[in-house]
Amino acid sequence: MFLADAATQLAFDPGITPNEGGLPGLSVLKQVMGSINLFGIIAIVGALAVSAGVWAWGHHSGGHQAEANGKKGVLVSAGAALLIGAANGIVAFFSGLGGQVH
Repeated sequence: MFLADAATQLAFDPGITPNEGGLPGLSVLKQVMGSINLFGIIAIVGALAVSAGVWAWGHHSGGHQAEANGKKGVLVSAGAALLIGAANGIVAFFSGLGGQVH
């Protein structure tokens, strides 16, 4: 019976928690992720500018398909900017939520 109780306890709580100083190079990895985040934001600014230009061109030239594609591009760019800007908060929220599961 003792072995079954120990296995049940191990399956319930293995005792593993995130350790910030556990691996070498963690600060480099954080810098790389920050740089990727910056490149993403710069790309979104470019996509937003191009999409807005296509939207305006389509509107003024009567190109309804170009206008619709420009609108979609603006909305997708805005959504991507929202997600990239909120990435840390989203991950922290769900990580905290997952830590409460028992």
